[in-house]
Amino acid sequence: MARRLRPVGLDFIASAQVRLVFAAGTRAETPAVYRALAEDTEGWTSWFRSVVSALPTDGGRNIRLIGGVRFAETILEARPDERYVYRVDETNVPAVEAMVEEWRVTPLASGGTRVQWTFAVDAPASVRVLLRYARPGFGHAFRDAMRTLDRRLAVTRTTA
Repeated sequence: MARRLRPVGLDFIASAQVRLVFAAGTRAETPAVYRALAEDTEGWTSWFRSVVSALPTDGGRNIRLIGGVRFAETILEARPDERYVYRVDETNVPAVEAMVEEWRVTPLASGGTRVQWTFAVDAPASVRVLLRYARPGFGHAFRDAMRTLDRRLAVTRTTA
């Protein structure tokens, strides 16, 4: 059953009880990475293995993950080639009180892109502990997603 989460804004990214931050480099150019993150919602299923369904909605997205986890999200900020932020408004994940995810893309001197993902959550103490223990799994999923996205964008570059 979906539950409504506490509505929070952009400032929540800095004040959340749990902040998991991951970064990776890609060879892909920043505009292509940003488009994949912020504009090609349905494409997430081809590069982020945990995502089994991603559908755009008016002002947000509906996401379904492996294992049946669901999120109804609202986009808080979409700053082209810089930052993409969304808030989870509804989920079937128990005990989570508020959640925001931020994606930052920054051009690298090498011509690639640095991607930073921040996963910000408020939850009871027991869930905060679990999230901190799950950090390596989140990191692995993020790095795998970035490698897969980079390969996908490389194919797009060579066939364009």
